[in-house]
Amino acid sequence: MTIVLIAVLLYLAASVLLVRALGRDGAVGSPAWLWPALPAIVLHGGYHVMVAMRTNGGPDMHFFAALSLVGLGMAWLTSLVGARGRMSALGVVVFPLAALLLLAYHGYGHEPSKVLGWRLASHAWLALLAYATLSIAALLAIMLWLQERALRRREFRPWLRALPPLADLEALLFRVIAVGFALLTLTLVTGVLFVDDLLAQKLVHKTVLSVLSWIVFGVLLIGRRRYGWRGVKAVHWTLTAMLLLLLAFFGSQFAIELVFGHSR
Repeated sequence: MTIVLIAVLLYLAASVLLVRALGRDGAVGSPAWLWPALPAIVLHGGYHVMVAMRTNGGPDMHFFAALSLVGLGMAWLTSLVGARGRMSALGVVVFPLAALLLLAYHGYGHEPSKVLGWRLASHAWLALLAYATLSIAALLAIMLWLQERALRRREFRPWLRALPPLADLEALLFRVIAVGFALLTLTLVTGVLFVDDLLAQKLVHKTVLSVLSWIVFGVLLIGRRRYGWRGVKAVHWTLTAMLLLLLAFFGSQFAIELVFGHSR
């Protein structure tokens, strides 16, 4: 419990530092928030390693464990992106979320896990990276929508100064989507190659929804390249694709593990 509590407190400290910086002058100067954020990320990952070692199994990929790992990936990506620019405002949402997901895993997770072969392990880790990356894209889309709406209404709030210019934020959104789309493509390819029962009853919903999400993200990237899609249209397509992706894994996993009471 100690390592979890320390990680949670460090995540919250990083978030508080960001909120104070944004509230003071609308801009984050030196990345003081990184000092608590980076140890929190290390402890978060270390906790998962400790659980895997204690159970003599592979990485836990059950519902709460997977959520926690996605939160870990989001926190790491936020630190990576925010350390060099004005995207650190993401941490105001991401760090408390990562703390909450870690607490949920500590309180409700720790399901028996089994050692995965390298094929299934690569598929699982690619999936988690794709979810984390595209979750960041969804948050960027929401930030883009809030920024556009505020500018349209001429509501010049202090927090707006903490964000990049609208065009830069939009460009970053599509770069993150492109990376996430590549990871999702690899996830689907490794699923086809390495998962034997991909279309079995307990996996068919996950497969169909993941493919639909991949199609929506792909159409969005094509629309951006060929027709210059941007603004609200890009936000709607991004959030729709992300909703499908969340339902693909976490919706079906929630139903299987928590509603019907058995794991995959």
